[in-house]
Amino acid sequence: MTSPESGANDEDAGQSKPNQGLEYVVRFGSMRILGVLTANETYRYNERVVARTERGTEVGTVLCEATPSALASMDDPTVGKIVRRLSPDDAKQWNHIQTQAQSDLVVCQKCIDSLGLQMDLVDVERLLGGERIVVYYVAEGRVDFRQLVRDLAGELQTRIEMRQIGVRDEAKLLADYGDCGQPLCCATFLSKMPPVSMKMAKLQRSTLDPTKISGRCGRLKCCLRYEFETYERLAAELPPIGAEILTREGHASVLAHDILSQQLMVRTEDKRRILLHADQVVRVTKEPPPQQPRRSGRRS
Repeated sequence: MTSPESGANDEDAGQSKPNQGLEYVVRFGSMRILGVLTANETYRYNERVVARTERGTEVGTVLCEATPSALASMDDPTVGKIVRRLSPDDAKQWNHIQTQAQSDLVVCQKCIDSLGLQMDLVDVERLLGGERIVVYYVAEGRVDFRQLVRDLAGELQTRIEMRQIGVRDEAKLLADYGDCGQPLCCATFLSKMPPVSMKMAKLQRSTLDPTKISGRCGRLKCCLRYEFETYERLAAELPPIGAEILTREGHASVLAHDILSQQLMVRTEDKRRILLHADQVVRVTKEPPPQQPRRSGRRS
């Protein structure tokens, strides 16, 4: 006869499912979309999986468990479910789909040309499950592509989704390497591309030559933002340019900063220009007059 205690334990055991409720951050799609997908078993980093997302059935890559810290860094991620690991048959089917990309581009471009639409075709993406084809394009304004969608649906025999993108997303899809010799950040690890301004370049003493601080998209490089907060924090610890200071060498006025080394170029009372470390400043005796507000610089 089963005791009440053992019956309760059996009931608890029957209700517990150790692998239920698992969630992973998965990257999928040409635009490297991030989603939080549920799973019935454990997965490792960089495993390729078949996932069912809001778009359909597609191939994804597991990045990490959906921990609170991971979720905190994501803005409105898509949701879905991991169906299974990518099998050899899935991989074969996916490779076949990839080989169709060029012919899909040719068909799309032919339809666009025949309708005389003012748009630049960038890429065509098929999903593993065949639920839809996503057409990425760049255009100056809105495009009436209703007839184009009908023509493409007839040619490609599936649902067509048109997606207008900007020049930064175009580089994300097509470009390969940056001036640094590394693969583009937007095509490897960046999940979103925050705005970048000329203020960031000026503070970091970067050249202001647009040809040297612009990325493959023609906009300011994303990497100008990476260390901007550090530069701002270090700059805030230095007396502002134009301030009057008291140092161990006497009174002086601040002419320039070297932010990373925390050094100041100052002019002493006897008109000498010397380099001092910020630690040698005793106090600021006079703040510089406030500057008139300026319009923000070039933004990307």
